Amino acid sequence: MPRLFLFLIVTATLSAQTPRELIEQYAADASLLHRHWSITGDSTSATDREQQMLQSWRAKLGKLDFTKLPPADQVDYVLLRNDLDASLMRLGDRRDDAQELTPWLPFRSVVDGLTGQRVHGDPLNVEKAAGALAPLAKTITDLQNKLKAAKGKKPDAKLADSKPDAKPDSTVLPTPLQAMRSADSADALRESLKTWFGNYSGFLPDFSWWMKQPYDESTKALEDYAKYLREEIAGVKNKDDAPLLGKAQGASNLQDQLAHEFIPYTPDELIQIAEREFAWCETEMKKAAQDMKLGDDWGKALLRVKLQYVRPGEQESFVRTEGKRATDFITKRDLVTVPADCQEWWGTRMLGPQEQKQIPYAAYGGHDILIAYANETMKHEDKMMSMRGNNRPFMRNVIPHELIPGHHLQRFMAERHRPYRQQFSTPFFVEGWALYWEMRLWDLNYQTTPEDRIGALFWRMHRCARIIVTLKFHLGQMKPDEMVNFLVDRVGHEKFGATSEVRRFIKGDYSPLYQCGYMLGGLQLIALHKELVISGRMSEKTFHDSLLQLGPIPIELARASLLKQPLSADFKTQWKFDQPVRKN
Repeated sequence: MPRLFLFLIVTATLSAQTPRELIEQYAADASLLHRHWSITGDSTSATDREQQMLQSWRAKLGKLDFTKLPPADQVDYVLLRNDLDASLMRLGDRRDDAQELTPWLPFRSVVDGLTGQRVHGDPLNVEKAAGALAPLAKTITDLQNKLKAAKGKKPDAKLADSKPDAKPDSTVLPTPLQAMRSADSADALRESLKTWFGNYSGFLPDFSWWMKQPYDESTKALEDYAKYLREEIAGVKNKDDAPLLGKAQGASNLQDQLAHEFIPYTPDELIQIAEREFAWCETEMKKAAQDMKLGDDWGKALLRVKLQYVRPGEQESFVRTEGKRATDFITKRDLVTVPADCQEWWGTRMLGPQEQKQIPYAAYGGHDILIAYANETMKHEDKMMSMRGNNRPFMRNVIPHELIPGHHLQRFMAERHRPYRQQFSTPFFVEGWALYWEMRLWDLNYQTTPEDRIGALFWRMHRCARIIVTLKFHLGQMKPDEMVNFLVDRVGHEKFGATSEVRRFIKGDYSPLYQCGYMLGGLQLIALHKELVISGRMSEKTFHDSLLQLGPIPIELARASLLKQPLSADFKTQWKFDQPVRKN
Protein backbone atom coordinates (compact mmCIF):
# COMPACT_ATOMS: atom_id res chain seq x y z
CA MET A 1 0.00 0.00 0.00
CA PRO A 2 1.47 3.43 -0.96
CA ARG A 3 2.72 5.41 2.05
CA LEU A 4 0.71 8.51 1.12
CA PHE A 5 -2.51 6.48 0.93
CA LEU A 6 -1.74 4.87 4.31
CA PHE A 7 -1.03 8.31 5.79
CA LEU A 8 -4.38 9.62 4.53
CA ILE A 9 -6.21 6.64 6.08
CA VAL A 10 -4.53 7.17 9.46
CA THR A 11 -5.19 10.93 9.33
CA ALA A 12 -8.85 10.38 8.47
CA THR A 13 -9.18 7.89 11.33
CA LEU A 14 -7.68 10.31 13.84
CA SER A 15 -9.82 13.21 12.65
CA ALA A 16 -12.93 11.04 12.95
CA GLN A 17 -12.46 10.45 16.67
CA THR A 18 -15.59 10.92 18.74
CA PRO A 19 -15.69 12.79 22.05
CA ARG A 20 -16.26 9.44 23.77
CA GLU A 21 -13.00 8.10 22.35
CA LEU A 22 -11.20 11.24 23.46
CA ILE A 23 -12.70 10.90 26.95
CA GLU A 24 -11.51 7.30 27.24
CA GLN A 25 -8.02 8.20 26.00
CA TYR A 26 -7.84 11.24 28.27
CA ALA A 27 -8.83 9.13 31.28
CA ALA A 28 -6.06 6.67 30.41
CA ASP A 29 -3.51 9.49 30.06
CA ALA A 30 -4.55 11.09 33.34
CA SER A 31 -4.35 7.74 35.16
CA LEU A 32 -0.91 6.98 33.71
CA LEU A 33 0.40 10.45 34.55
CA HIS A 34 -0.68 10.18 38.18
CA ARG A 35 0.84 6.71 38.52
CA HIS A 36 4.07 7.90 36.91
CA TRP A 37 4.43 10.90 39.22
CA SER A 38 2.96 9.28 42.34
CA ILE A 39 6.35 9.09 44.06
CA THR A 40 6.79 12.88 43.92
CA GLY A 41 3.34 14.00 45.08
CA ASP A 42 2.57 17.60 44.13
CA SER A 43 6.15 18.52 43.23
CA THR A 44 6.69 21.41 40.82
CA SER A 45 7.78 18.99 38.10
CA ALA A 46 4.67 16.87 38.56
CA THR A 47 2.23 19.80 38.49
CA ASP A 48 4.01 21.35 35.49
CA ARG A 49 3.66 18.09 33.58
CA GLU A 50 0.03 17.75 34.59
CA GLN A 51 -0.68 21.25 33.30
CA GLN A 52 0.95 20.40 29.97
CA MET A 53 -1.18 17.26 29.71
CA LEU A 54 -4.43 19.11 30.46
CA GLN A 55 -3.65 21.91 28.04
CA SER A 56 -2.75 19.46 25.28
CA TRP A 57 -6.07 17.68 25.73
CA ARG A 58 -7.89 21.01 25.67
CA ALA A 59 -6.24 21.67 22.30
CA LYS A 60 -7.14 18.19 20.97
CA LEU A 61 -10.77 18.67 21.93
CA GLY A 62 -10.85 22.09 20.27
CA LYS A 63 -9.97 20.52 16.92
CA LEU A 64 -13.32 18.73 16.76
CA ASP A 65 -16.05 20.47 14.75
CA PHE A 66 -18.69 20.78 17.46
CA THR A 67 -21.44 21.78 15.03
CA LYS A 68 -21.16 18.48 13.14
CA LEU A 69 -21.46 16.28 16.22
CA PRO A 70 -24.71 14.43 17.03
CA PRO A 71 -26.48 15.58 20.24
CA ALA A 72 -25.09 12.84 22.51
CA ASP A 73 -21.55 13.58 21.33
CA GLN A 74 -22.11 17.29 21.94
CA VAL A 75 -22.94 16.48 25.56
CA ASP A 76 -19.73 14.44 25.80
CA TYR A 77 -17.79 17.34 24.29
CA VAL A 78 -19.15 19.78 26.88
CA LEU A 79 -18.48 17.29 29.68
CA LEU A 80 -14.83 16.86 28.68
CA ARG A 81 -14.27 20.57 28.10
CA ASN A 82 -15.77 21.40 31.50
CA ASP A 83 -13.73 18.70 33.24
CA LEU A 84 -10.48 19.92 31.69
CA ASP A 85 -11.23 23.51 32.70
CA ALA A 86 -12.14 22.44 36.24
CA SER A 87 -8.99 20.30 36.50
CA LEU A 88 -6.84 23.26 35.46
CA MET A 89 -8.56 25.39 38.09
CA ARG A 90 -8.00 22.75 40.80
CA LEU A 91 -4.38 22.42 39.74
CA GLY A 92 -3.93 26.14 40.30
CA ASP A 93 -5.50 25.80 43.75
CA ARG A 94 -3.10 22.97 44.63
CA ARG A 95 -0.15 25.08 43.60
CA ASP A 96 -1.40 27.95 45.72
CA ASP A 97 -1.84 25.60 48.68
CA ALA A 98 1.70 24.27 48.26
CA GLN A 99 3.11 27.79 47.97
CA GLU A 100 1.34 28.83 51.16
CA LEU A 101 3.23 26.18 53.12
CA THR A 102 6.67 26.99 51.67
CA PRO A 103 7.89 28.79 54.83
CA TRP A 104 7.52 25.58 56.85
CA LEU A 105 8.74 23.17 54.15
CA PRO A 106 11.84 24.92 52.76
CA PHE A 107 13.58 21.53 52.43
CA ARG A 108 10.98 20.06 50.10
CA SER A 109 13.01 20.75 46.96
CA VAL A 110 15.75 18.38 48.16
CA VAL A 111 13.39 15.39 48.39
CA ASP A 112 11.56 16.39 45.20
CA GLY A 113 14.88 16.61 43.38
CA LEU A 114 15.94 13.11 44.39
CA THR A 115 12.58 11.47 43.63
CA GLY A 116 12.24 13.43 40.39
CA GLN A 117 15.62 12.09 39.24
CA ARG A 118 14.29 8.56 39.70
CA VAL A 119 11.05 9.33 37.83
CA HIS A 120 13.06 10.59 34.85
CA GLY A 121 15.36 7.58 34.99
CA ASP A 122 18.50 9.72 35.24
CA PRO A 123 21.66 7.91 36.42
CA LEU A 124 22.20 8.41 40.14
CA ASN A 125 25.41 10.04 41.27
CA VAL A 126 25.47 8.57 44.78
CA GLU A 127 28.11 10.90 46.17
CA LYS A 128 26.28 13.98 44.85
CA ALA A 129 22.94 12.68 46.19
CA ALA A 130 24.49 12.11 49.61
CA GLY A 131 25.82 15.66 49.55
CA ALA A 132 22.30 16.97 48.85
CA LEU A 133 20.64 14.85 51.54
CA ALA A 134 23.23 15.15 54.31
CA PRO A 135 22.28 18.73 55.39
CA LEU A 136 18.55 17.98 55.38
CA ALA A 137 18.27 16.80 59.00
CA LYS A 138 20.03 19.92 60.29
CA THR A 139 17.85 22.17 58.13
CA ILE A 140 14.73 20.58 59.59
CA THR A 141 16.02 20.65 63.16
CA ASP A 142 17.07 24.31 62.86
CA LEU A 143 13.63 25.24 61.54
CA GLN A 144 11.93 23.31 64.33
CA ASN A 145 14.06 25.11 66.92
CA LYS A 146 13.14 28.48 65.39
CA LEU A 147 9.46 27.59 65.64
CA LYS A 148 9.92 26.52 69.25
CA ALA A 149 11.51 29.87 69.97
CA ALA A 150 8.67 31.67 68.26
CA LYS A 151 6.00 29.59 70.02
CA GLY A 152 3.84 31.69 72.23
CA LYS A 153 3.79 34.57 69.78
CA LYS A 154 0.52 35.21 68.00
CA PRO A 155 0.53 33.83 64.42
CA ASP A 156 0.48 36.52 61.75
CA ALA A 157 -3.16 36.73 60.64
CA LYS A 158 -2.10 38.02 57.23
CA LEU A 159 -0.13 34.85 56.64
CA ALA A 160 -3.17 32.62 56.37
CA ASP A 161 -4.57 34.83 53.61
CA SER A 162 -1.25 35.52 51.91
CA LYS A 163 -1.04 35.44 48.15
CA PRO A 164 1.00 32.72 46.43
CA ASP A 165 3.91 35.08 45.78
CA ALA A 166 4.17 36.19 49.42
CA LYS A 167 7.33 35.08 51.26
CA PRO A 168 6.83 35.41 55.01
CA ASP A 169 9.57 34.71 57.52
CA SER A 170 9.77 31.00 58.35
CA THR A 171 10.09 31.83 62.03
CA VAL A 172 6.47 32.97 62.04
CA LEU A 173 4.31 30.25 63.58
CA PRO A 174 1.84 28.57 61.24
CA THR A 175 -1.82 28.52 62.15
CA PRO A 176 -3.07 25.17 63.51
CA LEU A 177 -4.48 24.31 60.07
CA GLN A 178 -1.24 25.25 58.32
CA ALA A 179 0.66 23.19 60.88
CA MET A 180 -1.54 20.14 60.20
CA ARG A 181 -1.15 20.50 56.45
CA SER A 182 2.61 20.97 56.79
CA ALA A 183 2.79 17.89 59.00
CA ASP A 184 0.89 15.86 56.41
CA SER A 185 3.28 17.12 53.71
CA ALA A 186 6.31 16.21 55.85
CA ASP A 187 4.90 12.69 56.26
CA ALA A 188 4.37 12.44 52.50
CA LEU A 189 7.96 13.57 51.85
CA ARG A 190 9.22 10.94 54.29
CA GLU A 191 7.27 8.25 52.44
CA SER A 192 8.62 9.49 49.09
CA LEU A 193 12.15 9.37 50.45
CA LYS A 194 11.56 5.87 51.85
CA THR A 195 10.38 4.62 48.43
CA TRP A 196 13.34 6.28 46.72
CA PHE A 197 15.85 4.78 49.18
CA GLY A 198 14.32 1.29 48.90
CA ASN A 199 14.73 1.36 45.13
CA TYR A 200 18.55 1.57 45.41
CA SER A 201 19.51 0.11 48.78
CA GLY A 202 21.13 -3.31 48.29
CA PHE A 203 21.01 -2.97 44.51
CA LEU A 204 23.39 -0.12 43.75
CA PRO A 205 27.03 -0.62 44.86
CA ASP A 206 28.24 1.86 47.49
CA PHE A 207 24.72 3.33 47.83
CA SER A 208 24.25 2.39 51.49
CA TRP A 209 27.83 3.39 52.32
CA TRP A 210 27.04 6.94 51.20
CA MET A 211 23.33 7.20 51.97
CA LYS A 212 22.48 5.18 55.09
CA GLN A 213 23.40 7.81 57.67
CA PRO A 214 21.94 10.90 55.90
CA TYR A 215 18.81 8.90 55.04
CA ASP A 216 18.25 7.69 58.62
CA GLU A 217 18.86 11.17 60.03
CA SER A 218 16.59 12.82 57.46
CA THR A 219 13.64 10.46 57.91
CA LYS A 220 13.92 10.72 61.70
CA ALA A 221 14.00 14.53 61.48
CA LEU A 222 10.95 14.55 59.17
CA GLU A 223 9.07 12.26 61.55
CA ASP A 224 9.92 14.39 64.59
CA TYR A 225 9.06 17.60 62.75
CA ALA A 226 5.65 16.32 61.65
CA LYS A 227 4.93 15.17 65.21
CA TYR A 228 5.95 18.57 66.60
CA LEU A 229 3.75 20.48 64.15
CA ARG A 230 0.79 18.21 64.73
CA GLU A 231 0.96 17.99 68.51
CA GLU A 232 2.55 21.23 69.70
CA ILE A 233 1.20 23.76 67.19
CA ALA A 234 -1.99 22.19 65.80
CA GLY A 235 -2.87 20.72 69.21
CA VAL A 236 -3.69 17.26 67.86
CA LYS A 237 -2.34 14.99 70.59
CA ASN A 238 -5.27 12.61 70.58
CA LYS A 239 -6.97 11.72 67.28
CA ASP A 240 -10.24 11.11 69.09
CA ASP A 241 -10.31 14.70 70.36
CA ALA A 242 -8.65 16.43 67.41
CA PRO A 243 -9.72 20.06 66.86
CA LEU A 244 -11.96 20.79 63.89
CA LEU A 245 -9.70 22.33 61.25
CA GLY A 246 -10.45 23.39 57.70
CA LYS A 247 -9.65 26.02 55.10
CA ALA A 248 -12.38 28.43 53.96
CA GLN A 249 -12.50 28.65 50.17
CA GLY A 250 -13.92 32.16 49.83
CA ALA A 251 -16.79 33.47 47.68
CA SER A 252 -14.84 33.75 44.41
CA ASN A 253 -13.54 30.18 44.55
CA LEU A 254 -17.00 28.84 45.44
CA GLN A 255 -18.53 30.70 42.52
CA ASP A 256 -16.01 29.21 40.10
CA GLN A 257 -16.73 25.71 41.41
CA LEU A 258 -20.50 26.26 41.14
CA ALA A 259 -20.06 27.23 37.48
CA HIS A 260 -18.21 23.96 36.83
CA GLU A 261 -21.05 22.09 38.55
CA PHE A 262 -23.58 23.88 36.30
CA ILE A 263 -25.30 25.60 39.22
CA PRO A 264 -26.32 29.16 38.16
CA TYR A 265 -26.67 30.62 41.66
CA THR A 266 -24.42 32.48 44.08
CA PRO A 267 -23.49 30.93 47.45
CA ASP A 268 -25.74 33.46 49.21
CA GLU A 269 -28.69 32.49 46.97
CA LEU A 270 -28.12 28.82 47.76
CA ILE A 271 -28.12 29.56 51.48
CA GLN A 272 -31.49 31.32 51.04
CA ILE A 273 -32.88 28.28 49.20
CA ALA A 274 -31.64 25.98 51.97
CA GLU A 275 -33.14 28.18 54.69
CA ARG A 276 -36.49 28.17 52.91
CA GLU A 277 -36.47 24.37 52.61
CA PHE A 278 -35.38 24.12 56.24
CA ALA A 279 -38.39 26.19 57.27
CA TRP A 280 -40.69 23.85 55.29
CA CYS A 281 -39.22 20.90 57.16
CA GLU A 282 -39.84 22.56 60.52
CA THR A 283 -43.48 23.13 59.59
CA GLU A 284 -43.89 19.46 58.64
CA MET A 285 -42.11 18.42 61.83
CA LYS A 286 -44.70 20.30 63.85
CA LYS A 287 -47.51 18.51 61.98
CA ALA A 288 -45.95 15.14 62.80
CA ALA A 289 -45.48 16.15 66.44
CA GLN A 290 -49.16 17.11 66.61
CA ASP A 291 -50.08 13.66 65.26
CA MET A 292 -48.01 12.21 68.11
CA LYS A 293 -50.09 14.30 70.57
CA LEU A 294 -47.11 16.49 71.46
CA GLY A 295 -48.39 19.80 70.17
CA ASP A 296 -45.81 21.80 68.16
CA ASP A 297 -42.89 20.47 70.17
CA TRP A 298 -41.15 18.57 67.38
CA GLY A 299 -37.96 18.50 69.44
CA LYS A 300 -39.69 16.32 72.00
CA ALA A 301 -41.14 14.19 69.21
CA LEU A 302 -37.66 13.75 67.74
CA LEU A 303 -36.30 12.60 71.10
CA ARG A 304 -39.06 10.00 71.31
CA VAL A 305 -38.23 8.80 67.78
CA LYS A 306 -34.55 8.44 68.66
CA LEU A 307 -35.44 5.95 71.36
CA GLN A 308 -36.94 3.61 68.77
CA TYR A 309 -33.67 1.77 68.15
CA VAL A 310 -33.30 -1.98 67.75
CA ARG A 311 -31.73 -4.20 70.38
CA PRO A 312 -27.99 -5.01 70.11
CA GLY A 313 -27.37 -7.64 67.43
CA GLU A 314 -30.51 -6.83 65.42
CA GLN A 315 -29.43 -3.85 63.29
CA GLU A 316 -28.05 -5.85 60.36
CA SER A 317 -31.15 -7.98 60.05
CA PHE A 318 -33.34 -4.85 60.30
CA VAL A 319 -31.41 -3.28 57.40
CA ARG A 320 -31.91 -6.32 55.19
CA THR A 321 -35.64 -6.42 55.90
CA GLU A 322 -36.07 -2.70 55.19
CA GLY A 323 -33.96 -2.96 52.04
CA LYS A 324 -36.36 -5.55 50.65
CA ARG A 325 -39.39 -3.49 51.71
CA ALA A 326 -38.11 -0.42 49.85
CA THR A 327 -37.37 -2.47 46.73
CA ASP A 328 -40.83 -4.04 46.78
CA PHE A 329 -42.44 -0.62 47.18
CA ILE A 330 -40.66 0.70 44.08
CA THR A 331 -41.08 -2.33 41.85
CA LYS A 332 -44.78 -2.90 42.63
CA ARG A 333 -45.48 0.66 41.45
CA ASP A 334 -43.26 0.16 38.37
CA LEU A 335 -41.43 3.43 39.05
CA VAL A 336 -38.00 2.41 37.73
CA THR A 337 -36.37 -0.68 36.26
CA VAL A 338 -34.58 -2.71 38.94
CA PRO A 339 -32.66 -5.63 37.35
CA ALA A 340 -32.85 -8.93 39.24
CA ASP A 341 -29.09 -9.03 39.76
CA CYS A 342 -29.18 -5.56 41.26
CA GLN A 343 -31.83 -6.69 43.73
CA GLU A 344 -29.80 -9.74 44.71
CA TRP A 345 -26.21 -8.51 44.75
CA TRP A 346 -25.82 -6.19 47.70
CA GLY A 347 -24.54 -6.86 51.19
CA THR A 348 -24.12 -5.39 54.66
CA ARG A 349 -21.10 -4.57 56.81
CA MET A 350 -20.99 -3.27 60.37
CA LEU A 351 -18.76 -0.22 60.91
CA GLY A 352 -16.17 -0.47 63.67
CA PRO A 353 -15.94 2.07 66.51
CA GLN A 354 -13.04 3.96 64.90
CA GLU A 355 -14.79 4.09 61.52
CA GLN A 356 -17.86 5.59 63.16
CA LYS A 357 -15.81 8.62 64.21
CA GLN A 358 -15.80 9.54 60.50
CA ILE A 359 -18.98 7.73 59.38
CA PRO A 360 -21.52 7.93 62.23
CA TYR A 361 -24.48 6.90 60.05
CA ALA A 362 -25.18 4.26 57.42
CA ALA A 363 -23.44 4.76 54.07
CA TYR A 364 -23.03 2.96 50.74
CA GLY A 365 -19.70 1.26 50.13
CA GLY A 366 -19.97 0.16 46.51
CA HIS A 367 -21.61 -3.20 47.27
CA ASP A 368 -22.32 -3.16 50.99
CA ILE A 369 -24.45 -0.80 52.97
CA LEU A 370 -22.16 0.23 55.84
CA ILE A 371 -24.07 0.06 59.12
CA ALA A 372 -23.31 2.20 62.18
CA TYR A 373 -24.41 0.84 65.53
CA ALA A 374 -23.10 0.67 69.10
CA ASN A 375 -20.11 -1.62 69.67
CA GLU A 376 -19.24 -3.23 73.01
CA THR A 377 -15.86 -1.42 73.11
CA MET A 378 -17.49 2.03 73.04
CA LYS A 379 -18.06 4.18 76.09
CA HIS A 380 -21.63 3.97 77.34
CA GLU A 381 -22.42 7.52 76.21
CA ASP A 382 -21.09 6.83 72.71
CA LYS A 383 -23.07 3.60 72.53
CA MET A 384 -26.30 5.39 73.31
CA MET A 385 -25.58 8.19 70.83
CA SER A 386 -24.85 5.65 68.10
CA MET A 387 -28.09 3.77 68.76
CA ARG A 388 -30.17 6.94 68.97
CA GLY A 389 -28.61 8.28 65.77
CA ASN A 390 -29.40 5.06 63.85
CA ASN A 391 -32.91 4.36 65.12
CA ARG A 392 -35.63 2.62 63.10
CA PRO A 393 -37.42 5.71 61.67
CA PHE A 394 -34.08 7.29 60.67
CA MET A 395 -32.94 4.07 59.01
CA ARG A 396 -36.21 3.61 57.11
CA ASN A 397 -35.27 6.77 55.24
CA VAL A 398 -31.55 6.02 54.93
CA ILE A 399 -31.82 2.47 53.58
CA PRO A 400 -33.65 3.27 50.29
CA HIS A 401 -31.30 6.27 49.92
CA GLU A 402 -28.25 3.99 50.06
CA LEU A 403 -29.61 0.89 48.29
CA ILE A 404 -32.65 0.74 46.00
CA PRO A 405 -33.80 3.03 44.44
CA GLY A 406 -30.78 5.05 45.62
CA HIS A 407 -27.05 4.57 45.26
CA HIS A 408 -26.91 0.82 44.70
CA LEU A 409 -29.31 0.94 41.76
CA GLN A 410 -27.63 4.09 40.49
CA ARG A 411 -24.16 2.55 40.50
CA PHE A 412 -25.41 -0.70 38.98
CA MET A 413 -26.83 1.19 36.01
CA ALA A 414 -23.91 3.63 35.65
CA GLU A 415 -21.49 0.73 35.27
CA ARG A 416 -23.59 -0.71 32.44
CA HIS A 417 -24.68 2.41 30.53
CA ARG A 418 -22.11 4.93 29.29
CA PRO A 419 -19.56 3.86 31.94
CA TYR A 420 -17.01 6.29 30.47
CA ARG A 421 -19.11 9.15 31.85
CA GLN A 422 -18.24 8.17 35.42
CA GLN A 423 -15.16 10.29 34.75
CA PHE A 424 -17.49 13.28 35.25
CA SER A 425 -19.35 12.04 38.31
CA THR A 426 -20.83 14.91 40.33
CA PRO A 427 -22.42 14.85 43.79
CA PHE A 428 -25.27 16.95 42.41
CA PHE A 429 -26.37 13.88 40.44
CA VAL A 430 -24.97 11.07 42.61
CA GLU A 431 -26.25 12.37 45.95
CA GLY A 432 -29.04 14.35 44.32
CA TRP A 433 -30.52 11.14 42.87
CA ALA A 434 -30.71 9.51 46.31
CA LEU A 435 -32.15 12.66 47.92
CA TYR A 436 -34.66 13.01 45.08
CA TRP A 437 -35.98 9.55 45.96
CA GLU A 438 -36.39 10.59 49.57
CA MET A 439 -38.66 13.36 48.26
CA ARG A 440 -40.55 11.07 45.90
CA LEU A 441 -41.09 8.45 48.61
CA TRP A 442 -42.46 11.22 50.83
CA ASP A 443 -44.89 12.25 48.10
CA LEU A 444 -45.89 8.58 47.64
CA ASN A 445 -46.66 8.22 51.38
CA TYR A 446 -43.89 5.69 52.00
CA GLN A 447 -43.80 6.87 55.60
CA THR A 448 -46.98 5.49 57.19
CA THR A 449 -46.55 6.81 60.75
CA PRO A 450 -45.73 10.25 62.20
CA GLU A 451 -42.56 8.72 63.68
CA ASP A 452 -41.36 7.63 60.24
CA ARG A 453 -42.24 11.05 58.83
CA ILE A 454 -40.07 12.63 61.52
CA GLY A 455 -37.27 10.23 60.58
CA ALA A 456 -37.50 11.34 56.94
CA LEU A 457 -37.79 15.03 57.84
CA PHE A 458 -34.76 14.83 60.11
CA TRP A 459 -32.60 13.80 57.15
CA ARG A 460 -34.11 16.40 54.83
CA MET A 461 -33.42 19.08 57.43
CA HIS A 462 -29.91 17.72 57.75
CA ARG A 463 -29.32 18.16 54.00
CA CYS A 464 -30.60 21.74 54.20
CA ALA A 465 -28.31 22.34 57.17
CA ARG A 466 -25.34 20.95 55.24
CA ILE A 467 -25.75 23.70 52.65
CA ILE A 468 -26.13 26.39 55.28
CA VAL A 469 -23.20 25.43 57.51
CA THR A 470 -20.69 24.46 54.80
CA LEU A 471 -21.27 27.51 52.62
CA LYS A 472 -21.23 29.84 55.61
CA PHE A 473 -17.99 28.23 56.75
CA HIS A 474 -16.36 28.73 53.35
CA LEU A 475 -17.67 32.30 53.23
CA GLY A 476 -16.10 32.98 56.63
CA GLN A 477 -19.50 33.44 58.29
CA MET A 478 -19.46 30.40 60.59
CA LYS A 479 -16.80 28.65 62.66
CA PRO A 480 -16.54 24.86 63.14
CA ASP A 481 -17.95 24.88 66.68
CA GLU A 482 -20.89 26.99 65.46
CA MET A 483 -21.48 24.41 62.72
CA VAL A 484 -21.65 21.64 65.33
CA ASN A 485 -24.00 23.68 67.49
CA PHE A 486 -26.29 24.34 64.52
CA LEU A 487 -26.55 20.62 63.77
CA VAL A 488 -27.25 19.82 67.42
CA ASP A 489 -29.58 22.71 68.29
CA ARG A 490 -31.45 23.27 65.02
CA VAL A 491 -31.50 19.77 63.49
CA GLY A 492 -31.40 17.57 66.60
CA HIS A 493 -28.15 15.69 65.98
CA GLU A 494 -26.29 13.90 68.72
CA LYS A 495 -23.05 15.74 69.58
CA PHE A 496 -20.99 12.69 68.56
CA GLY A 497 -22.56 12.55 65.10
CA ALA A 498 -22.54 16.31 64.56
CA THR A 499 -18.84 16.59 65.35
CA SER A 500 -18.02 13.72 63.00
CA GLU A 501 -20.09 15.33 60.27
CA VAL A 502 -18.42 18.73 60.58
CA ARG A 503 -14.97 17.15 60.61
CA ARG A 504 -15.77 15.56 57.23
CA PHE A 505 -17.31 18.78 55.89
CA ILE A 506 -14.25 20.95 56.42
CA LYS A 507 -11.32 18.53 56.33
CA GLY A 508 -10.74 19.17 52.62
CA ASP A 509 -10.71 15.57 51.37
CA TYR A 510 -13.31 16.42 48.72
CA SER A 511 -15.09 19.33 47.10
CA PRO A 512 -16.51 21.99 49.46
CA LEU A 513 -19.69 21.77 47.37
CA TYR A 514 -20.17 18.05 47.99
CA GLN A 515 -22.51 18.61 50.93
CA CYS A 516 -24.62 20.96 48.82
CA GLY A 517 -25.12 18.29 46.18
CA TYR A 518 -27.71 16.30 48.14
CA MET A 519 -30.50 18.84 48.51
CA LEU A 520 -29.70 20.96 45.46
CA GLY A 521 -29.39 17.94 43.20
CA GLY A 522 -32.66 16.62 44.60
CA LEU A 523 -34.37 19.94 43.88
CA GLN A 524 -32.99 19.88 40.33
CA LEU A 525 -34.45 16.43 39.72
CA ILE A 526 -37.78 17.38 41.31
CA ALA A 527 -37.95 20.38 38.95
CA LEU A 528 -37.09 18.15 35.97
CA HIS A 529 -39.68 15.58 37.10
CA LYS A 530 -42.29 18.32 37.09
CA GLU A 531 -41.18 19.52 33.67
CA LEU A 532 -41.26 16.07 32.03
CA VAL A 533 -43.45 13.72 34.10
CA ILE A 534 -46.06 15.91 35.78
CA SER A 535 -46.55 17.67 32.43
CA GLY A 536 -47.27 14.32 30.77
CA ARG A 537 -44.35 14.43 28.35
CA MET A 538 -42.75 11.28 29.76
CA SER A 539 -43.80 8.38 31.98
CA GLU A 540 -42.23 8.17 35.42
CA LYS A 541 -40.47 4.89 34.68
CA THR A 542 -39.08 6.15 31.36
CA PHE A 543 -37.90 9.33 33.07
CA HIS A 544 -36.02 7.45 35.79
CA ASP A 545 -34.56 4.84 33.45
CA SER A 546 -33.42 7.50 31.00
CA LEU A 547 -31.67 9.47 33.73
CA LEU A 548 -29.81 6.40 34.99
CA GLN A 549 -28.66 5.54 31.48
CA LEU A 550 -27.17 9.00 30.93
CA GLY A 551 -24.58 8.49 33.67
CA PRO A 552 -23.82 10.59 36.80
CA ILE A 553 -23.38 13.86 34.90
CA PRO A 554 -24.42 17.43 35.79
CA ILE A 555 -28.21 17.49 35.85
CA GLU A 556 -28.47 20.48 33.55
CA LEU A 557 -26.74 18.44 30.83
CA ALA A 558 -29.01 15.48 31.59
CA ARG A 559 -31.94 17.87 31.13
CA ALA A 560 -30.54 19.08 27.82
CA SER A 561 -30.27 15.44 26.68
CA LEU A 562 -33.83 14.54 27.65
CA LEU A 563 -35.28 17.73 26.15
CA LYS A 564 -33.02 17.49 23.09
CA GLN A 565 -31.88 21.06 23.64
CA PRO A 566 -29.19 22.52 21.36
CA LEU A 567 -25.82 23.11 22.99
CA SER A 568 -22.78 25.21 22.14
CA ALA A 569 -19.11 24.28 22.50
CA ASP A 570 -18.73 26.83 25.30
CA PHE A 571 -22.05 26.00 26.97
CA LYS A 572 -22.43 27.55 30.41
CA THR A 573 -24.97 26.97 33.15
CA GLN A 574 -28.26 28.83 32.75
CA TRP A 575 -31.09 26.63 34.09
CA LYS A 576 -32.81 28.34 37.02
CA PHE A 577 -34.26 25.21 38.56
CA ASP A 578 -35.27 26.54 41.96
CA GLN A 579 -38.86 26.18 43.05
CA PRO A 580 -40.36 25.71 46.53
CA VAL A 581 -41.03 22.19 47.78
CA ARG A 582 -44.55 21.15 46.83
CA LYS A 583 -46.95 21.18 49.77
CA ASN A 584 -49.03 18.12 50.50
